Order: sequence, then C-alpha cells, then structure tokens
Amino acid sequence: MSIFEAIILGLVQGLTEFLPISSSGHLRVVSAFFGWPDPGAAFTAVSQLGTELAVLIYFRERVWAILSTWSRSLVNRDLRGDINARMGWYVILGSVPIVVLGLLLEEQIDSVFRDLRLIALNLIVFGVILGVVDRYTRKYRSLEDLNVPRGLTFGLFQALALIPGVSRSGGTLTGGMLLNFQRKDAAEYAFLLALPAVFGAGLYKLTDIGSAEYAGWGATILGTVIAGVVGFVVIAWLMRFISTHSFMPFVYYRIALGILVLALVSWDVIDPQGGAGAQPAESEIVSEERGPQEEDQEPGSASDPSPEPSAAPSGPSEAPSGGPSDEAVPTVDPVTGWEIDPEVGLPRNPDTGLYYDPDLGMDVDYDFSTGMATNPITGETYDPTPAG
Repeated sequence: MSIFEAIILGLVQGLTEFLPISSSGHLRVVSAFFGWPDPGAAFTAVSQLGTELAVLIYFRERVWAILSTWSRSLVNRDLRGDINARMGWYVILGSVPIVVLGLLLEEQIDSVFRDLRLIALNLIVFGVILGVVDRYTRKYRSLEDLNVPRGLTFGLFQALALIPGVSRSGGTLTGGMLLNFQRKDAAEYAFLLALPAVFGAGLYKLTDIGSAEYAGWGATILGTVIAGVVGFVVIAWLMRFISTHSFMPFVYYRIALGILVLALVSWDVIDPQGGAGAQPAESEIVSEERGPQEEDQEPGSASDPSPEPSAAPSGPSEAPSGGPSDEAVPTVDPVTGWEIDPEVGLPRNPDTGLYYDPDLGMDVDYDFSTGMATNPITGETYDPTPAG
C-alpha cells in the first residue's frame, strides 16, 4: 500500500466511522473505485483504533466516570445503583455478542463478507431500515433508562456491523431507536459500546499487518493517525447535528451509493471481489483459449502450434521433443505473465503478495503446512496443483 492510498483510506475511515454509513464498507468501495486491491480486514480493524482514540478523547470525562465508579462499585455497594457503575456493566455485557460472533465468523469476515455486491445490498437494506425506524419510533428514553436486556439488544445490533455495509453506528443506533432511546443518547451509548470491541479487534488483527496483508506497517500507522484526527472532528459535529436533525440525509446517501456500486459491478466496471475489474475477464480468456485448442488437436496435431499434445494419449512419443517447452509452462503463467511458484503451482501476485489462481480469477490463501489453497468466496479448500 502506498502512502497516497494510506492517506485516502485514513481520511475515509475518519469521515465514515461515526456516521451511519459503514466505514468498513466505504474502505472496500473506495479501494475498488480507484482500482486498488482490497486493503483487508486487518487494515480496517487496526485503522479503527485511531477513531476509537477519538471517542476516548471526546468522551474522556464520561469514560473516566464510568471506569472509576464501576471499579469502586465492586467493593462499595452504595455505588452499584449509580448510572456510571451500571454503564460499565452494560458496556461489558453489550460487547459479548460482537466478540463471540467475530471469532466464530472470522474467516467469512476476511473473505465472503467483503464482496461488493453484499456490501451494496447492506447499504441499501439497512439504510431503509434506519430511515423507517428514525421516522416512526418514539424517542423518549435516556441513558438512565438502560438496563441489562436493553444493553444486550444494543450489543446484538452492534454485532451486525461485522458485515461491511451495515455500519456499526447505524446498526446500533437503529437498535437504540427501536428501544425508543433519543438519538443523542443512543449515539453516546453506541460510541461507548464500540470501545471494547474495536480495541479488541484492532489489537487482535495487529499480528496480521505486514504478513500476507496488502497494507504494511507504515501505511497502517499513517492511516490510523489520520483516521483518529478526522474522526474527532466528525464525532463532535455529529453529536450536534443529531440533536436537531434526523438521519434521513444518511439514508438517502446509503441508498444512492448502494445502487451505484451494484450498477458498476453489473457493468463490469469494478470487480466485486477485487479492485479493478480485469481479473475475471482473464479467467474467461483462459477457458475460451482452452476450448479451441482441444478441438484443433483432433483433426491433426501437425497443424496445431500449441504445446497441448502432451496431454494426449500419444504423449510418450512426443515427450522427449517437448523438453524445452516443459520448462516454460511451469515458470511463467501465460495469462498474467507472473512467475509460477513450482512448489505451489500458482503465480504470485506482485501487488498483493498473495498467490493468484487464474481459474478463479482472484487471489487465494495458501497454507504451506497442508499444501491446500482456500477459495476466498466459498471458504472451501482445494489442491491448486494441476492434475496429472
């Protein structure tokens, strides 16, 4: 990842983290618009550490009151009825759903959930739900009305944000308004509730940065810092905005963006699994080239310049003369021009550092301990070594 990409994605993260429009979805969509590789779930999680530091700074008095009162209430019974002491428990309990589901669905979060078509549909569907809930619910409750069931309900809605395109703040705010909480109170609890989950996910994903991930340490740190600075400005503006305005501008934006993404995917402008939309076309070219070659072999192999006859039954008589061509096939992929790793049987994408499967038209994960590759869409493992 270049410095320019890190700056742009850091700005996107900071601008969208607290708005109900999905920051993880925007990181994915913006990368696709520019033709950049998917920044990855690790970059998304770690860059959110910057925006959560902005929450700590903005709500520093509230956070300190919660931490100090909650910790003292463990030994002082008189403090256990205080809203700050109770808030400590509500934040802990409300974080359980996203932690459990995040660990159970980690593989899908890193692969299937990052499909642009799914992100676009989530932007539209959950945008409509947010608009309906904002329009028709009564909003009379404050944070004083929080209890364990309501805190857990907030947490369940927050867990929906594991799917890019839903939005952590949008999902949690939707749940809060369904419980008849005022917009500002629902937003404050949503931001506080995100602290344990986001810090936990960011620290957990730190080990993935700089390995097979597209984003390295330098780009990730830069993007995280920028996201934190911009995020602080956005959260201050949003808390004032929702005091007197509805969420309908964000609803319209989500629907428009979702429709745009679906249109661009359907027109093959962007690849739903990657950045630029060229990769699927390459796999189609491979299949188209193989068909005519197989047909041409039957009328007469003498007129066919292709080295494919090595796969025919008469191969033994042609094997000695095919020696020079045998060296070219396993070293360079004819579609991408990238060098093939003889141990793996696949070329390595120089832009992402991952192995690329021309038959799938996308990068795949490879486990050297098992010798198996993983399809990022289906999650299924397979042997990438060509048969025979």
